[in-house]
Amino acid sequence: MKKIRENVPARDVDDYLASIPAKARATLQKLRKTIKVAAPKAVEKISYRMPMYSYLGMLVGFAAFKNHCSLFMSPSVLEAHKDLLKRYDTSKGTIRFPVGKPLPATLVKKLVKARIKENETRVKKRKRNSRRSR
Repeated sequence: MKKIRENVPARDVDDYLASIPAKARATLQKLRKTIKVAAPKAVEKISYRMPMYSYLGMLVGFAAFKNHCSLFMSPSVLEAHKDLLKRYDTSKGTIRFPVGKPLPATLVKKLVKARIKENETRVKKRKRNSRRSR
């Protein structure tokens, strides 16, 4: 098992995944694949030392911790889907799940697509408002 590199920020998502233990890596690789399918236009990057996906603003991010993995996204999307998230440990903008048990792909796709729609709506609203103020 690879040792986690302390205080060395990852250059990209592959570098991040290579730096975490194998069990967490396998879990997050599945999550990464699902996010890419749900948001093919999203840009993958490292932000706040963790993998993030951006499309018209931040979509989602994920990270591995000692005893769990987390998926980060807007609190409004989590609130709108709280019935689907009852079995997970959640907080304002985070879903925590066991290291060896990835979130179901259908749930991740639903959440990511809801976040995409939220970002697209926000951008359209901004464009409308900027046209009105001219």
